Amino acid sequence: MKFHLVDSATLLRSMKRVLAFVSPVLVATAVQSDPLPELYAPQGTLLVEHLASAPFPHPQRAHGHEYEGKLYDAAAHYSDDTAAIFIPKGFSQNGRVDFVVHFHGWKNHVEAVLRHYQLIEQLVASRRNAVLVVPQGPFDAPDSFGGKLEDPDGFARFINEIAERLQKGPAVKLKSFTVGNIILSGHSGGYQVISSILDRGGLGGQIKEVWLFDALYARTDKFLAWWETSRGRLINIYTEHGGTKPETEQMMGMLKERGIPFLTAKEGKITEDDLRHNRLVFLYSDLAHDHVVNEHQSFEQFLATSILGELPPSGGQSPFPNVPGDKSTPK
Repeated sequence: MKFHLVDSATLLRSMKRVLAFVSPVLVATAVQSDPLPELYAPQGTLLVEHLASAPFPHPQRAHGHEYEGKLYDAAAHYSDDTAAIFIPKGFSQNGRVDFVVHFHGWKNHVEAVLRHYQLIEQLVASRRNAVLVVPQGPFDAPDSFGGKLEDPDGFARFINEIAERLQKGPAVKLKSFTVGNIILSGHSGGYQVISSILDRGGLGGQIKEVWLFDALYARTDKFLAWWETSRGRLINIYTEHGGTKPETEQMMGMLKERGIPFLTAKEGKITEDDLRHNRLVFLYSDLAHDHVVNEHQSFEQFLATSILGELPPSGGQSPFPNVPGDKSTPK
């Protein structure tokens, strides 16, 4: 099988075009100052944890990263070792915990991602019984590098450290559990770290779904290799001007040549049954590159039709009464 390789100059041009959409949103988001854990307390518990296994710092960015003649230094852009971890109110523990891990794109940071793309609101609306994780990638830098999560078994170390923190940490103490199903989600430049995780990050047998939000710029071979092995669900949203349309069309052409069925439709015209019963889904969107995650609540729709279980009916007592932010639990 032949795979199309995107040269670095073409890829950089594509990524550069999307910055025009993203940067103004980040500036507007940055002026909001409510502490995130307090902001989301009515919906669940948000932790912002420092992790040794977080993407950064990383030796490959010890001296920063240069893009178009500008240096993005390590101290400002590659030293944040945090990840946001959200447990929805009413979360039920049954011996294992499922995770949804979302990776942001260029020139972004976790607080802006949570506020602008409404990931927590969409998870809560979907009523999925899972923990949401958003690691900090390159902080407000034009860079797709995933740091330690691109190292061999780096993703496994990351998830295992989070699991340990949730069971032994001072803020939240869940009962002993094993890591269950994992969904990887990424917007824009988040494709690179996802492809590396699928290729060599560990926990491959537990990664059941991959969602690309206008993010299929390259590394198609790694996404297809994962799908051929796992037969999981791969959903790819692409747009006219986000830079992902050529790679998406080539991937669909490759699948046609091999006689592998897939669903292609316009975003907004697809049903929940379509999403539940198809393993390869390609959705064309008229939205701008920066709007595909939240404008039509696509993240919520993918969650609601995913492998994840549903939260128990509201009104019951939480299985871990010491979780802050769960006002239904005894003090």
